[in-house]
Amino acid sequence: MDYDITHRDGKPYVMIPLHEYRAMAKEGVLTSSDLSDLPEEVLHALEAKKDHPIKILRKHRGLTQQALATKATISRPFLTEIETGKKNGSIHALKQIAQALEVGMDILTA
Repeated sequence: MDYDITHRDGKPYVMIPLHEYRAMAKEGVLTSSDLSDLPEEVLHALEAKKDHPIKILRKHRGLTQQALATKATISRPFLTEIETGKKNGSIHALKQIAQALEVGMDILTA
């Protein structure tokens, strides 16, 4: 399914149907992530935004792109495109990646 992307205050936002939002909220996918279990250097790397959050968290978890892609049931080339910013990734793909990395989706899109 395709979603609309809109920008507000210079930040991109994804518009999804309300019923999908409610389903994701019910599953706990949209809850704010607890960052307390991440080491200080990972938090600094996420804050610096020099690399995509997925790449930072993937490396922290000791996963290769192929291992994460397999765990998230997406293709490695698609994961690479998301990590390099060539593609935003679908809501479904980001949900799968977040679950594979054991973080909330909000960390991946910050």
